Amino acid sequence: MQPHQLSSGDVIADRRADYARMLEEGGEPDAAAELMEQALELAPAWAAGWYRLASYCEKAGRAEAAIEAYRRALILDPDDIFGASLKLALLGDAAMPNRPPSRYVERLFDDYADRFDTALVDKLDYSVPQKLAELVAFTGRAYECAVDLGCGTGLLGPEIRTRAGRLEGFDLSQNMLAKAGEKQVYDRLAQADLSLSPDRSGLFDDAGRRRADLVTAADVLMYLGNLESVFSIVGELAAAGADFAFSVEDAGVGEAFHLAPSLRYAHSEAYVSKLLSRHGFEILKIVKTVIRKDGGKPVSGILFLTRKAA
Repeated sequence: MQPHQLSSGDVIADRRADYARMLEEGGEPDAAAELMEQALELAPAWAAGWYRLASYCEKAGRAEAAIEAYRRALILDPDDIFGASLKLALLGDAAMPNRPPSRYVERLFDDYADRFDTALVDKLDYSVPQKLAELVAFTGRAYECAVDLGCGTGLLGPEIRTRAGRLEGFDLSQNMLAKAGEKQVYDRLAQADLSLSPDRSGLFDDAGRRRADLVTAADVLMYLGNLESVFSIVGELAAAGADFAFSVEDAGVGEAFHLAPSLRYAHSEAYVSKLLSRHGFEILKIVKTVIRKDGGKPVSGILFLTRKAA
């Protein structure tokens, strides 16, 4: 959370909230929730506080209390920067959103940027950039213009740089883009929202359509849910005969996509394949593999290498 979200504006409420966090970290979520309730009596308009109370109640097994607190957080923060709507869906109190709130994703990665590379690669065994680069190398092609969607801190960029005459990176998080810039491998970096229509996404404001002969999206689509918008964007970006390489978390058989407890979306191979066909992409290769760990457990993913019809 950003500093202004950490503070309620009331010194005593903040102190009680700090103690509540210590209790939760010590394995006492019930006591943490009780103390957080006292803090919120002093600062009832503190959205971040209600979200924290909800998480403590959830860990304590108090589902109804958690739902009520998540609802309060959402009322106080309609932009939903904490993702309360996703939590309510997982608790069965709301329908699954087709996509997460853009402000939630932006805040999540803005806050994560400084420790992203270390946490993801060293602690979670994240391997998508290398595996996706291997898929791209499978084509044997050199590309005039590659566009890395959801480039984050630029982990994929160095892996494909030698294959691209020009490399562009786009991300929703400005802090992530700043970290990607430090790697000095991208010719252009800019902010874009892949959940919006092509005209509103920010990818075509000062650049042409059909400009890319390679489009990549490493560990991005799990933050989008319904993939119609991003596949429309890729269709506008990709020139005839362009390659599109990307990863998803594997939803298994029989589901289009679902929201996981991690607050990421998983997509089925059948759902993705149907969308690719509809948008004019042929599947060249599919690889099923572990893409990271979550809570110490492996997360299954699917890597796709596809090509737009000439």
